[in-house]
Amino acid sequence: MTEYLKSHYNLDDPNFVSIIDEIPLWSAPFGLKILDTIQYKRRIKVLDIGLGLGFPSIELAMRLGNSSKVYGLDPWKAGIERAKQKMRMFGLSNVEFFEGCAEQMPFESTFFDLIVSNNGINNVQDVEKTFQECNRVSKIGARFVFTFNTDRTFKEFYNIYRQVLNENNLEKYNDKITEHIYSKRKPVSEIENYLKYSGFKIDSIHEDIFYYQFSDGTAMLNHAVIKYAFMESWKKIIPIYYQVKIFKQIENRLNAQAAKAGGFSMQVPFVTMDCEKEKNPTLKS
Repeated sequence: MTEYLKSHYNLDDPNFVSIIDEIPLWSAPFGLKILDTIQYKRRIKVLDIGLGLGFPSIELAMRLGNSSKVYGLDPWKAGIERAKQKMRMFGLSNVEFFEGCAEQMPFESTFFDLIVSNNGINNVQDVEKTFQECNRVSKIGARFVFTFNTDRTFKEFYNIYRQVLNENNLEKYNDKITEHIYSKRKPVSEIENYLKYSGFKIDSIHEDIFYYQFSDGTAMLNHAVIKYAFMESWKKIIPIYYQVKIFKQIENRLNAQAAKAGGFSMQVPFVTMDCEKEKNPTLKS
């Protein structure tokens, strides 16, 4: 009963040091809302859709204890391997990770008491099919709690992107910006409709916001999260032969704005939805 008294972590162990930053800064604001929203109960089965590097799956496993089991699902193999390393280092036996997509989950029907997703719904290919799968694998009365950043995310950057396109007589690519935003961040009303059609009752919708702040545009465009999570899709909005010219102008415009304002800030509005699987759902045909 007191095995925890024997725990010892060597702060000089490279393996340990490599995993103590287990909460990526980008996903932390979203995930913390999930942790504050869910109900902590014994003997439940939990699914985390889009586990990423293991947050909040690992935190949930530790908070729920060994009477419960947490399952994480993600198509990102390298991320799963990193999460497994953390799991082993922390000595957890009540969490298991699976490689796969949310539209076709490798789990039996009516299996989970709770499903969470920390900004993972934005990254699925088919939101409606994902919600229908969530309905299939969850028990009657199961909770579904998830966060997602809205279509107003980074609007300060997109406004400048559009301005630069207009000034270069490239207005036709503004539609590509709109398509890009919609592909990643559906309107809240559309998410609500998908949930209702998929047999979930929405108990609460909570709106929040945080800000990504930088000294200037150059710092923003070179930030690691921006480079690996956003830059490729931003570049694809325009043909490759325009990219250097347009992004130089965007960077200059961002820097000029930052010089006047004392820095550059981008808003990240997000929503936390707390839902329940209905007893007699009417699924969309």
